[in-house]
Amino acid sequence: MTVLIDLPRWPAHDTLWSHLVSDSSLAELHAFAAALGIPRRGFDLDHYDVPASRYDELVAAGAKPATMREIVVALRSSGLRVIAKDRPQHR
Repeated sequence: MTVLIDLPRWPAHDTLWSHLVSDSSLAELHAFAAALGIPRRGFDLDHYDVPASRYDELVAAGAKPATMREIVVALRSSGLRVIAKDRPQHR
C-alpha cells in the first residue's frame, strides 16, 4: 500500500496543486489525509487536491513522489480511477 503524490503543477486559486492518491484503497488515502490535517473537502472522487505549500510535508510523511502517468496507472490498477464520463454532472 502506497500513497502517491505528483508535483504541484495544476493552477487554481492563486497556487499550484498536487494530486494525492492511494494505489490500493480509499480508506488508506482518507486515513493518511486525516492524519495530516488535509480537509475532506479536498477529496475529489479518487484523489485529494493539495496545495503546493503542503508537498514537502506530505513527502516527508511518507507520500511517494510520482509522475501523473504513474498516478493514473496506480488508480487504474487498483480499480479506484474515476473517469470523466462517470463523474457527476454539476448544474
